[in-house]
Amino acid sequence: MNAAAPHWDIFCTVVDNYGDIGVTWRLAKQLAGEYALPVNLWVDDLKSFGHILPSLDPEACSQQHQGVTILKWSTPLPVAYTPGAVLIEAFACELPDDVKAAVKDASVRPVWLNLEYLSAEDWVDGCHGLPSFQPGGINKYFYMPGFSAQSGGLICEKDLFARRDAWQASSENKLALFEKLGLKGIAASDKVITVFSYETEALGALCEYFEQQPNPVHLLIPKGRSFNSLLPRLPCPVSELRPGMRIDSGNLHIHVLPMTDQQGYDELLWSADFNIVRGEDSFLRAQWAAKPFIWHIYPQEDDYHLVKLEAFMRLYCDNLAPDLASCWQKLNLAFNQQLPQAVQQHWEALTEFDSALEAHAKQWPIDALKTADLATRLVQFVKKSLR
Repeated sequence: MNAAAPHWDIFCTVVDNYGDIGVTWRLAKQLAGEYALPVNLWVDDLKSFGHILPSLDPEACSQQHQGVTILKWSTPLPVAYTPGAVLIEAFACELPDDVKAAVKDASVRPVWLNLEYLSAEDWVDGCHGLPSFQPGGINKYFYMPGFSAQSGGLICEKDLFARRDAWQASSENKLALFEKLGLKGIAASDKVITVFSYETEALGALCEYFEQQPNPVHLLIPKGRSFNSLLPRLPCPVSELRPGMRIDSGNLHIHVLPMTDQQGYDELLWSADFNIVRGEDSFLRAQWAAKPFIWHIYPQEDDYHLVKLEAFMRLYCDNLAPDLASCWQKLNLAFNQQLPQAVQQHWEALTEFDSALEAHAKQWPIDALKTADLATRLVQFVKKSLR
């Protein structure tokens, strides 16, 4: 790599509070921890970032956390930008003019990458690694995360599955976590579902269904957008909800979760029987949790988000029995299309396949990771580009 300035720079704008920063923070930590790379993570909203990294100082221009230098991205930049070996523009964020000027004028130019959103669509393989010619005679390469061996891969730390398996080996771990989070009255045998969704009528419909079940069902929900779908069930406005609060109705018990860091969120997903997730970071971590899940994908114009959802579902269900595959797909579509009665119907139908779906959820992470994770493929891509 560039011996004069071997560091990597990652620029990220915080969108929807935790999605984009969640991905880039995991990547930065892995590059620093597993590859001993000096990584600078430039972030435009440190306050929101602090929700998943509580030790972060939202006012500091520069600080070190877990081997990563976190820099405040403001206009103008609080510290001079020096091009390093690699420049990553996360999710098409617009780089500052002084950064682009410094890259153009550098005697040794960095490998410039645009890290795109994760997708299971067929076109990803053809676009991964393509160059885009930039003013000043430098190429910016499209780096496409994906599920195929030809894509940029999936973010996954090398020890993640081992840590997950050790956690899930004993129910004492999840019970200790629930106690730590202030969640009361959850027995080891109770059904636990985490919810991190956008607004949807489907969530209220599931609550109606869970109320009538013969055994307890616990929904663990962080304060935020999911609760906007449950206003008639709340004893107070969403703004007045407090971590640890429990709202009971029949056999349904809704718990208000405190915010947690990324390790804590992983442990929460590992501890649940089923996870309802949104965005990219939570979507992938739910898969690595080896538990059944619903993906509430961000709505897009002309329902293009459903195209993305169906592309992933085809991959996920490739080797499932047809009846199970159809049921799980219909449940995900009904949740995303806000079809309350259909959600109840398909959730009920899915219970007949519990053991088969759980077995598939455990095998899927092994199959999905294939030969290498995203950080490993990224390092290999950079090395080839520097030859």
